[in-house]
Amino acid sequence: MVCPYSLAVWGGVQNQVLGLARALRAKGLDTQVLAPCDGPPPEPWVTPLGNSMPYAQNGSLAPLAPDPAAQLRVLGVIWDERFDLLHLHEPLAPGPTLTATVVKPVPLVGTFHAAGEIAIYRWGRPVLRRIVTRLDVRVAVSPEAAGMARRHLGGSYEILFNGIEVDRYAEAEPLPTDGPTVLFLGRHEPRKGLSVLLEASRLLPPDVRLWIAGSGPETEELKARYRHDERIEWLGPLSESDKHRRLCSADAFCVPSLGGESFGLVLLEGMAAGTPVVASDLPAYRVVARDGEDAVLVPTGDSDALAKALLQALSGSVDTARRVERGRERAADFAMTRLADAYLARYQRLVG
Repeated sequence: MVCPYSLAVWGGVQNQVLGLARALRAKGLDTQVLAPCDGPPPEPWVTPLGNSMPYAQNGSLAPLAPDPAAQLRVLGVIWDERFDLLHLHEPLAPGPTLTATVVKPVPLVGTFHAAGEIAIYRWGRPVLRRIVTRLDVRVAVSPEAAGMARRHLGGSYEILFNGIEVDRYAEAEPLPTDGPTVLFLGRHEPRKGLSVLLEASRLLPPDVRLWIAGSGPETEELKARYRHDERIEWLGPLSESDKHRRLCSADAFCVPSLGGESFGLVLLEGMAAGTPVVASDLPAYRVVARDGEDAVLVPTGDSDALAKALLQALSGSVDTARRVERGRERAADFAMTRLADAYLARYQRLVG
């Protein structure tokens, strides 16, 4: 598997690549991951391709490695290892996945994760439409991702929803808390809606704690603006194990994103942890969450509605407990082992 984004940076695609690789290896498939790594590789079966550089993409910063050295490394590993198949995540992202798509030494599976607007798709459309035909199987992680790829690149896409390693959340050890606690987890950038949550906090009781995990371009400004609010604890970037523990410990998990999302994996993480989920009512989130059944979805950008929903989630009501239980069941529907089986079937079809 080839990932274009640095595995040293938290991100949905990176988590999917590592989780899927673990599930495939558990099923006996010799799986290696090739990716940029700004530091030591996170697993012994990850081959680092060098450091990354941040590039603006879809309202965020993508840690890509388009430099010649990274391309030479990925080609060297491909030729040396003689893989039977390459699975490319975001196959047209500048860097190792695009290089592997162009060279195509073996059958290729390409998974498209992004939704929204990607600049390279817009200005490189004529060339990319030819390159994408080199993929033997095209997969998208959601209808939104498939629609974006189809609009710019043409062709058809199988939809295989992202997976979640359910057991990792069930086994996490909770942390002690000092009262009702709301967790935010994500990059501090406009589209993730952290400012909406902080605005909503003015309507939350003084005993409610806010755990703000992650970092980004808005961090310092928001820290300064809310420096007098002692309820807020700025956690910074979290390791995977810390993330699991925080999710299991919080009394509510808030996902106030404003758009540009292709799939609601982060909602599934909260559900798997057994934590009430309050999120924006985005099309990508409605794929995994049913409003009022396993999560509460509120109008996007509405801080008053968000505060009201959080208060309800923190109330410990029977309805909230019922949503938590249904959320666990919903997360199990997206277990990573099921996704691994789906990809294995496609691998076998290609190399059979």
